[in-house]
Amino acid sequence: MSNLTATDGIIIIKLGGSLSRSDTLVNCLNAVEKNYQGRAVVIVPGGGAFADQVRLAQQHWQFDDTTAHHMALLAMQQMALMFKGLKPDFAIADTVAAIHDQLNRKKTVIWSPDIIELDNAGIEASWDITSDSLAAWLAKTLSATELILIKSAAIDTNLSLKQLAEQNIVDTAFCNFVAQATFKIHIINAQNYEVNNLPSSLA
Repeated sequence: MSNLTATDGIIIIKLGGSLSRSDTLVNCLNAVEKNYQGRAVVIVPGGGAFADQVRLAQQHWQFDDTTAHHMALLAMQQMALMFKGLKPDFAIADTVAAIHDQLNRKKTVIWSPDIIELDNAGIEASWDITSDSLAAWLAKTLSATELILIKSAAIDTNLSLKQLAEQNIVDTAFCNFVAQATFKIHIINAQNYEVNNLPSSLA
């Protein structure tokens, strides 16, 4: 982006869907608003309870994974709308081009993933790929400098990404999506994030 310097790179912040089960979600959104004034930030919503309903429906009706994948993306879109309802000053953007446009307008962006764009990018229809991996895909596509995953689960900082995947802290495909990534990766417990008001550089 022409109006950003190398030190003002894009930051992707994924807010896990489970955060929406408590006030933690609002606290994290408030922390994003407070800590990243004037920075290029894109928030990636998890699917939360909306995605849980897709899993239950697929188990009951046994429809194919492509259908479930598209429904799960709609779940993320629903969560994006909820985030926007909680933070009206943030902007929703669906495509990569729309994200760039809103960042150029100095807006904090909430990503509402476009199904066609992700299909065209060859994203596999699989439950191994959740909003964690999609956030990593977005970070690569936008040439972001940092990817921050905020989780409700406790995070053992001594564990590798592979071990975090084995413990279901991140999804199964995440390690592949961040292979050879040039951006920093931070995986943080939400309570630490909201309490400490961590800046963008956490290393």
